[in-house]
Amino acid sequence: MAKVLQTVLWRRADQAGIEYCTLSQSEGHYQFNGTALSAIDLAPLQVQYEIRCDKEWRTQMVEVEAYLGPNRDALKMRVDAQQRWWIEDDELPDLHGCIDVDLGITPTTNTLPIRRLNLQVGAAAEVTAAWIGFPKLSVQALAQRYTRLEASRYRYESLASDFSVVIEVDELGMVTRYPGFWERVAALQGGVFDGRS
Repeated sequence: MAKVLQTVLWRRADQAGIEYCTLSQSEGHYQFNGTALSAIDLAPLQVQYEIRCDKEWRTQMVEVEAYLGPNRDALKMRVDAQQRWWIEDDELPDLHGCIDVDLGITPTTNTLPIRRLNLQVGAAAEVTAAWIGFPKLSVQALAQRYTRLEASRYRYESLASDFSVVIEVDELGMVTRYPGFWERVAALQGGVFDGRS
């Protein structure tokens, strides 16, 4: 059993889509469990994910299942203490040194560097995340920058492109507004969690 910190419902702003996510805390780690429903080229996409982090918000395990219509794809990665990423016994050397995972289909994973970095207002930091693309579950290292503009506003920048957006978060670092892409429509704090979303 885990203590639930928050359950969130997000709505896509750019197309049809919705996401349900639970952030919970157990002894020594945090965990996200979510289900996202969206579309890729008019095909229905369902994604279920589980992300486990240590008490410093460093990613330890990522498990993703993606269903594009009847077609299923799955990915499970673990991260060791040296920030080496593994799929079973196969190391992914391009991800060595990545601390955060970034699922391209959800705003959930913005919470990881926001909480881990704990930036002061006006401060910025660059990170390299293990970015997972959908629907093929492709994985690559992606350089990013976070700048804390105000207590609840951050500028996110992809250093591999010219993409930049100012996101708004709550006191837990969970996104409330990701302009052009996501908007929180409901949130509930507290409770217990036992099982997957």
